[in-house]
Amino acid sequence: MKKYLKYFSEIGIQDVSLVGGKNASLGEMYNELTSQGVNVPNGFAITSHAFWDFLDENSLRNPLQTILTQLDTQTYANLNQIGEKARNLILGGKLSSDLSQKVMEAYRGLSEDENCAVAVRSSATAEDLPEASFAGQHDTFLNIEGESALLGAVKKCFASLYTNRAIKYRDEKGFKHAEVALSVGIQNMVRADKGCSGVGFTIEPESGFENVILLSGVWGLGENIVQGAVNPDEYYIFKPILEEGKFPILQKKMGDKKLTMIYSKSSENNPTINIDTPLPRQRQFVLSDEEIITLAHWASAIEKHYRKPMDIEWAKDGLTNKLYIIQARPETVHFSKNKNLYIQYKLEEKGKVLASGNAVGSKIKVGTARLLNSPGEAKNLSKDDIFVTDTITPDWDPLLKQIGGIITNKGGRTSHAAIVARELGVPAIVGCLRATTVLKESDTITLSCSQGKTGYIYQGKLSFSEQEIDFSNIRMPHTEAKMILADPENAFQLSFYPNDGVGLLRMEFIITHSVKVHPMALVKFDEVQNTTEIEQIEKLTVGYENKQDYFIDQLSQGIATIAAAFYPKEVIVRLSDFKTNEYANLIGGKAFEPREENPMLGFRGASRYYSELYKEGFALECAAIKKVRETMGLDNLKVMVPFCRTLEEGKKVVAIMEEYGLKRGKNGLEIYTMVEIPSNVILAEEFAGIFDGFSIGSNDLTQLTLGIDRDSELMGKLFDENDPAAKKMISMAIASARKTNTKIGLCGQAPSDFPEFARFLVKEGINSISFNPDALIQGIENINRAEQSIMSLGQTADSN
Repeated sequence: MKKYLKYFSEIGIQDVSLVGGKNASLGEMYNELTSQGVNVPNGFAITSHAFWDFLDENSLRNPLQTILTQLDTQTYANLNQIGEKARNLILGGKLSSDLSQKVMEAYRGLSEDENCAVAVRSSATAEDLPEASFAGQHDTFLNIEGESALLGAVKKCFASLYTNRAIKYRDEKGFKHAEVALSVGIQNMVRADKGCSGVGFTIEPESGFENVILLSGVWGLGENIVQGAVNPDEYYIFKPILEEGKFPILQKKMGDKKLTMIYSKSSENNPTINIDTPLPRQRQFVLSDEEIITLAHWASAIEKHYRKPMDIEWAKDGLTNKLYIIQARPETVHFSKNKNLYIQYKLEEKGKVLASGNAVGSKIKVGTARLLNSPGEAKNLSKDDIFVTDTITPDWDPLLKQIGGIITNKGGRTSHAAIVARELGVPAIVGCLRATTVLKESDTITLSCSQGKTGYIYQGKLSFSEQEIDFSNIRMPHTEAKMILADPENAFQLSFYPNDGVGLLRMEFIITHSVKVHPMALVKFDEVQNTTEIEQIEKLTVGYENKQDYFIDQLSQGIATIAAAFYPKEVIVRLSDFKTNEYANLIGGKAFEPREENPMLGFRGASRYYSELYKEGFALECAAIKKVRETMGLDNLKVMVPFCRTLEEGKKVVAIMEEYGLKRGKNGLEIYTMVEIPSNVILAEEFAGIFDGFSIGSNDLTQLTLGIDRDSELMGKLFDENDPAAKKMISMAIASARKTNTKIGLCGQAPSDFPEFARFLVKEGINSISFNPDALIQGIENINRAEQSIMSLGQTADSN
């Protein structure tokens, strides 16, 4: 006997052919994950049997087939007309009294309120599969109240099987229209209009890094995220630390959330409206840390249950303050992607930045800007076109395969535009805010998603390179090959490169780009006198009762992201090594920095940390590192002291770090020092008694050995790391480190540029060499050749 309805309590993931992917997943979670604390609103599904019988009772199968055979599958020029005819056929049909009666009885059983609000969701039987998500292809109707409205919504869901985007998507994916049915899910309504909602991925959506969960959220209904109508809050959570019970939130990025979508009773055709979000709410995260962690636990539980990365939707009921999972589907972009094969895109020249936003993918595309307000304006688009618009909804989907790139004013990483762009492999920059203002029709532009999570739009045509790298063919050498990093935005992607960890994490980049404010201007904010700087600091530190917490928070998030990306491999963060003129360029910095004739040899590195001029600022650096290591549990992070001139200075820095909570040896904390001053080489054995390891800074060591300012244009030709004196210094440092059994590495360009320099380091017995990402592969090759050469010589000597 055909069954027209199934309650969620009767549904499992095996029922896709009967209730569609969406409903099967909801039933599976309702039955299997509720015991783990995952809240899923109760409901029931109208089965595919009901849909097929609806078609037969209204004699619609043959007419639908006739209409769809007329579709132009080459250009889809008549897609609008075909879709409209198919939907009108469905809407003109009549639901049987048997089906209507069963739906009304089940609806009454959902609540004591006979007119309770429900969500009515379409769920196709070829939906939410690992190879095809069908995201946004079919319609959902929210806050439906009353039996008549519910039956009307059911029929509209049936009709949405033939939206233009769904027809084209099925055709491109090879699904036969006549074999796909539409189930409808009816579910207790979560009043997110009075609360908040969002989406999440159990994998980093750009890189495919599997150890993080990305959640995003807005006030009100989540459709604003899907449409990209607002820029949402974003939260990155680190799974291994989540499992250990430590504080797992790596990053929190506040979106503007300028609009809040709520329900409207005024119009049946427009059941929702957007209202302006009050300014205090814009400046408030939609989720507390506790709620972020709760959702992360649920997302992790869902992923473990399905044994694959998942794309989820969540909502918070503003009336009850309860969180719910309202949908979960397999993530489709990275599911079957070869992680060993990577195409590296690199800009070969600089250009004028016209706009920037959230990068989707890692490609670079040169093309012609096409400004469009609606899909109907699109004509004769090609792969050389980059279309620019305010925001993208599913109605745009049929166009997206025809173009070379996408730029939107609105939207975050989890908006519909971003999801579909990833799935199609089209580079996109979303959330640019003013793209449609600064970009002009027919302009030649360069769209770059190759520089981390921020995408840039450049004026004109810039040259760029593409290089395909197969990591599976790269053999790691005995000498450790590490990376030099600064930008957290690139960390997840770069973690896939063959590596032994991070030998140098430059803190300065994070301070410059994320913190932006001089730490002493936060410690002594009352002493900042410049009106503009006061306003800038006030704006940046909104939401922080203590301005010093802003510095700790922002710096720790940047450091933690890189430490997590390479966890559990060693990541060595260098304490701030700005020179005074560079510190002065930070907001509020000029008031706290002395003027020096030669900052390169002045008040920098270790000397600052115990000085009264900077000691309180250094305390904030230590607090950020302590938070990463102890609160967040990323104990793979180690610390390095730069430009330490004397033994006494080294002892002072280690002592003050202990005073600020970073005790050498506690929880495995290791403190390294840079070897970049001749005194570090001459007294290397004594420095080994103070520090746990050395890292040779070949640039400064060469500079101070040869007496050459490496920034001098006049003296640049004499600066050479291959100079015998510079190499002698390096050789001495390595020999002392080996004598004292102290780990020693080198950070610099020379070992990748010059194979003979790599051979020299390997022969001397260095433990590790760190490279910039673009030089890493060549550097590994040079080390392998050096080791092979030395081994061959040794074998020859033995045979003689």
